Amino acid sequence: MKKIIALTFLAAFLVECSTVPITGRKRLNFVNDAQILPASFAQYKGFLEENKLSTNTKQTNQIRRVGKNISAAVDRFMRANGMTAEANSYEWEFNLVEDKTVNAWCLPGGKVVFYTGIMPICANEDGVAAVMGHEVAHAFAKHGQERMSTGQLQQLGGVALALSTQNSKNAEMWNMAYGLGTQVGVMLPFSREHETEADKLGLVFMIMAGYKGEEAAEVWVRMSERSGGGAPPEFMSTHPSNQTRIQTLRNFLPEAKKLAAKYNVPTSK
Repeated sequence: MKKIIALTFLAAFLVECSTVPITGRKRLNFVNDAQILPASFAQYKGFLEENKLSTNTKQTNQIRRVGKNISAAVDRFMRANGMTAEANSYEWEFNLVEDKTVNAWCLPGGKVVFYTGIMPICANEDGVAAVMGHEVAHAFAKHGQERMSTGQLQQLGGVALALSTQNSKNAEMWNMAYGLGTQVGVMLPFSREHETEADKLGLVFMIMAGYKGEEAAEVWVRMSERSGGGAPPEFMSTHPSNQTRIQTLRNFLPEAKKLAAKYNVPTSK
């Protein structure tokens, strides 16, 4: 066990620490953009080649308009706060894919996809902005890079445990316990932390772009009505429950408006 602890602390010592702008949360990240962005852009290109883009011109234009507005607000923020090199690394792109799945996602570097199945949940342009702000926030906060870093650290801990228990009759039991413990105790809550942070940052970003922040919670009200409460227990889920998100967004709204006013940089004329 001492070997495990020593190796884990050594790995943590080697990890680069940085701070998420606006929220101030400390993050672990030793995966740089040069490592992940080319693969991210290639994966996005491949996805678009293998999936059908929506032929709904109105909805597609709405997705791209909202994406452009929110990413522009984020870009202004970064350039006004000494993050010019980082701002230059994003290649924002927004597409609507023909798929009944209720989902949207964003790859590192700003590659966003909405599925047509989520459009009824969005319901209006402010609803689209709420989902868009959330997805853009994942890229802004580099959650993909952090997730990859944490996964590598988890693998290192697993190797250390395997080495320390290879002569033990209980090695298999320990390995199973480690896998379950890190999944429930670390990786799942870590993902929920990302989701909550993206909810809050996304709320700030949509307000900065001129959209109504009140609609963010309403998106999750509609999502909750659609799901009918069939989600897994929150502690076993990678996402906060719908009710938790609704309450978080409503509680954070006054602060989000203050932050949006503080950080929003007018477009230079």
